[in-house]
Amino acid sequence: MAFEVKDIDETRAPLLDHLVELRARLVRSVIALAIGFAVCLYFADPILGFLVQPLKDAFPEGKGQLIFTRLPELFFVDLKVGLFAGFMVSFPIIANQLWAFVAPGLYAREKKAFLPFLLATPVLFLGGASLAYFVVMPTAFRWFLGFGEDTGGLAVEALPAAGDYLDLVMQFILAFGLTFLLPVLLMLLHRAGIVTRAQLAGARRYVIVGVVALAAIVTPPDPGSQIILALPLLLLFEGSLVLMRFQEGAVAKDQASTAEEVEANETSAVGDSAD
Repeated sequence: MAFEVKDIDETRAPLLDHLVELRARLVRSVIALAIGFAVCLYFADPILGFLVQPLKDAFPEGKGQLIFTRLPELFFVDLKVGLFAGFMVSFPIIANQLWAFVAPGLYAREKKAFLPFLLATPVLFLGGASLAYFVVMPTAFRWFLGFGEDTGGLAVEALPAAGDYLDLVMQFILAFGLTFLLPVLLMLLHRAGIVTRAQLAGARRYVIVGVVALAAIVTPPDPGSQIILALPLLLLFEGSLVLMRFQEGAVAKDQASTAEEVEANETSAVGDSAD
């Protein structure tokens, strides 16, 4: 049986039916998140061990430790780890529920246009998170630890708290993962006809300033991680401009189809009024 993308649903469901369906989709998403949270909470120790590996590698061999300064801190660290990892695990299910709710209201050509961006989102997010974990975090942590020295005859040593470290790791992963979705946003705006390739190319200098400012805001205050984030974002922006060149034909076709639909609706409305 061949795969077929059906066109927009011909039936018009009442608002109450849409609200009931939305509630069902939200309940399923919450259940998926709760199951992911429970499973990841059970494995919180090995997950935290994976997250602290970049810090462990940044310390000299046999040195380095995480401390906690408040009695319940490690308990809340485990909860954060479980929730953070649980959301990552359950995100495909949540995204599927969102798509299942939105898709019936789209035309077939709109579904076909949107699906590549939906599939590219987890890939780009994973790419940004991987860059943060394997490249940026080890570089930044070595840079931070380089400030440890003797001051006034006293040793200044790094004793990071577990909660503060986890917050920093989540900031790195989320910042790089979300900002790597820039091509998806730009391509969607271009496909919708909101922006053109020429407009983005003309605003390149402002985009460069904005990317540098964004990298300075979402990353910790070290120049290394800011540069490592800014350079890939600029490359992704330029890559988006290249992809837009291939997408311009589809955009023109969509605009022509929309114009035909509007003209047909206007003609039908005029015919009905004449009758």
